[in-house]
Amino acid sequence: MSPYQFRAADGANPDSPVIFLFHGTGGDENQFFEIAGQLLPQARRVAPRGDVSEHGALRYFRRTGEGVYDMADLAQRTEKMAEFIAEQIGAVRPSRVIGLGYSNGANILASVMFAAPALFDQAILMHPLIPFAPQAANFSGRKVLITAGQRDPIAPAAATQALADYFSANGAESRLAWHAGGHEIRQEEIMAVQQFI
Repeated sequence: MSPYQFRAADGANPDSPVIFLFHGTGGDENQFFEIAGQLLPQARRVAPRGDVSEHGALRYFRRTGEGVYDMADLAQRTEKMAEFIAEQIGAVRPSRVIGLGYSNGANILASVMFAAPALFDQAILMHPLIPFAPQAANFSGRKVLITAGQRDPIAPAAATQALADYFSANGAESRLAWHAGGHEIRQEEIMAVQQFI
């Protein structure tokens, strides 16, 4: 039995790509479900719901303040999420495994990638904030797109650039797409995602 409530849709065949969708704080499993179907209609979509409540807003792990993570909780929930993802992928790996996350969803996705670099072929991290130095890992053959706002008050530009540099230094094909705004998702980000996948 899955540890998460989640929404899933089957692709056209077992070899179809699978895309995992991770919502932002206060979102749920529906946040990116329909748009992912438009971006990649042949893919099977799996969207787990965060199981941490922060004053009623759903998240994937606890924090003690803005940008201050409960690292023990993050480690525990990263392990649980990685197991869930591996279970959903199944014994026969599909043609591509893609992850897409926004804000808190991008952070749990990135954390899973640090722990299990081989899980995802492609990852889209929208407005991530990783306020710690990840351990070295082998991302050879993996592709990462990071989208961000140049004036994002939650995910500072320097931290975003550092994360992109980390993936490049560890073998990933890393791309960074900026817009001129803040923490909101803009149309040019969606276009960058469409081109990426």
